[in-house]
Amino acid sequence: MAGNTIGKALQLTTFGESHGPALGGILDGFPAGIELDLEAVQKELDRRRPGQSQLTTPRKESDRIEILSGIFEGRSTGTPIAFLFRNEDKKSQDYEHLRDVFRPSHADFTYSAKYGHRDHRGGGRSSARETVCRVAAGAIARQLLKNVRIEAWVHQVGSHRVPFSVEEVNPTGIEENELRWPDPGSLSSAIELIERLRDEGDTIGGVIACRITGVPAGWGEPVFDKLHSDLASAMMSINAAKGFDIGGGFDRLELPGSIQNDAFEEGGGTRTNFSGGIQGGISNGQPIYFRVAFKPIATIKKEQDTIRATGEPTILEAKGRHDPTVLPRAVPIVEAMAALVLADHYLRQKTNMP
Repeated sequence: MAGNTIGKALQLTTFGESHGPALGGILDGFPAGIELDLEAVQKELDRRRPGQSQLTTPRKESDRIEILSGIFEGRSTGTPIAFLFRNEDKKSQDYEHLRDVFRPSHADFTYSAKYGHRDHRGGGRSSARETVCRVAAGAIARQLLKNVRIEAWVHQVGSHRVPFSVEEVNPTGIEENELRWPDPGSLSSAIELIERLRDEGDTIGGVIACRITGVPAGWGEPVFDKLHSDLASAMMSINAAKGFDIGGGFDRLELPGSIQNDAFEEGGGTRTNFSGGIQGGISNGQPIYFRVAFKPIATIKKEQDTIRATGEPTILEAKGRHDPTVLPRAVPIVEAMAALVLADHYLRQKTNMP
């Protein structure tokens, strides 16, 4: 598999590079006879595509999905669902200065160390452009999860943080602003920070939060495929992801078990949900919520000390088209990866039950 495949009962394999002819994916294990809404898939792709606002790269890609197999007369056939995205707006010449130069904190060096050869155009396979395949597959997987609701939003930009907890967020209106930020009162200051750094040739990171409702108790495996470990692995596979916490996470480390334990209530459920909907690696029927931390994008338009492939020191001032932050476009990616993990565990649970 060489690290290009995720899932067990439902497997996604992606292929392609940022400046190659196309990117694509193969979703295998999807059940037959499911009526699929391809307009809903395209809607998710439009949420991720570049060029949608001043907070994203100006690269223009329509990201129209081409279904190659696995769907006939609007329904899944049970065979692998293969799909493709043509790269339409490549400007490979903008990356010629990176042919033998390593960007600080970028995968340029590590790809060279691993493979001995790399595609420097837009980062090649390490580019976030690969995530278009994940969003497509996640949007298809989501259609297996009829009663499950997955909602993500930007929870923090730099030091600017949504002034209420993940449990308290009302996601209404998130799609109405370019940052996908749930608090109108602090929206302008968060956007101003991104715009200022963009104008200075810099970038910024932050946190995306995700809340999932409708998952019944019992999904997940007891040891190595715990539901939260698979979610963590999926989230940490997203470009620029650097941290993951679930439930109370790092915020409540100072509190004792007598306060943090989720007491059961008569008739089912728990009084609190510091566990984030998962206990012992298995869903408990409560809402699942987690956060993912993203570092600033490595490619900046400021001078940085770096080295060439020969080891010779040099100064780099990057060119090309780049996002000032991953955050707004990463929201649908987080949701898509959550959908893939949940759909995989849904199918695995079905095989475990009589």
